[in-house]
Amino acid sequence: MLIEQPDFIEAGHGGTVVLIHSSVAGAKQWRGLMKVLSNDYHVVAINLFGYGTTPGWNEGKTQTLRDQAQLVEPFLPADGTKVSIVGHSFGGSVAMKAAQLYKDRVRRLVLIEPNPFYLLREQGCHEAYAEAVSLRDTIKECGSAERWEVAAEKFANYWAGPGSWNEMPDDRKTKFAQALKPNFFEWDAVMHEDTPFTEWSQVLPRDTTVISSADTVRTIKEIVQLMEGHFPEWTFDTVAQGGHMAIRSKPEEVNPIVAGALR
Repeated sequence: MLIEQPDFIEAGHGGTVVLIHSSVAGAKQWRGLMKVLSNDYHVVAINLFGYGTTPGWNEGKTQTLRDQAQLVEPFLPADGTKVSIVGHSFGGSVAMKAAQLYKDRVRRLVLIEPNPFYLLREQGCHEAYAEAVSLRDTIKECGSAERWEVAAEKFANYWAGPGSWNEMPDDRKTKFAQALKPNFFEWDAVMHEDTPFTEWSQVLPRDTTVISSADTVRTIKEIVQLMEGHFPEWTFDTVAQGGHMAIRSKPEEVNPIVAGALR
C-alpha cells in the first residue's frame, strides 16, 4: 500500500533525523525529544498508517514492515545526504526495516525497546514468544469482535504495567481504545517478518544504539539480549526504571541518551 507522503510534524534545521513512533502513540509522542534535537537537526516525526491524517491500513492486504518502512522514503534528502532514524517499540522494528531498505542512505540508527517479536521464534525463545502471541491473539480476537476496550485493557497493562488501565480516567480509556485500532494490522507486520540476524548484521549500520529499561517486559528484554549476542559492535544503553514506556515516563533520562547516540 503506497501513499505519496504520510502525515508528519517537523522542527529545526540541519541533518535529517526521522522519528518513528510506537503503537497507539503517533508522531506527537516525540514532541519532547524534538525540542531537545531541533537546535542541531531537522527532525521529522512521521505518522504511520492509521495515525494522524495518514490513511488507515487497507484491510484487504496483510501489512508488512516494508509497507510501513516505505513511509520514510519521502523524507530522504534529494541530494543523497544520509539520515538518522530513531524508533520506539513497533517504530523500532519499522526503523530496522527502513535501514535495510535504504541502507546506503542511513547513517545512524537508534532503537528504543524495539519489538521484532519474530526473532524470538527464530531463536527458540519459546516462552517469551508465547507471551507476544497471547497479546497478539487478544488484539486480533477482540478487535474482530469490536471489543476494543477489552483489548486495550490487556495492551495497556502489558506495556505500561499491571493496573495501568484502571488508573486511566474514562475519557482517556475511550481515546486509548480508539488509538489501538491500527495495532490490529501491525501485529501481522511484526510477527511475519523473516529477515534473519545474519542479514540484519550485513545491512544495519554499525553505528546503532539500542536503549532499553532494566524493568521492561520479558519479550523486549530477551530481544535486546539476542541483539547483544549478535551485534557486539552496537552500543547498548539501559535506564534503571520506566519500563517499556520509559521514553515517555523518564524523558529526562532517555532523551539525552538519544541525543548522544546521534552525535
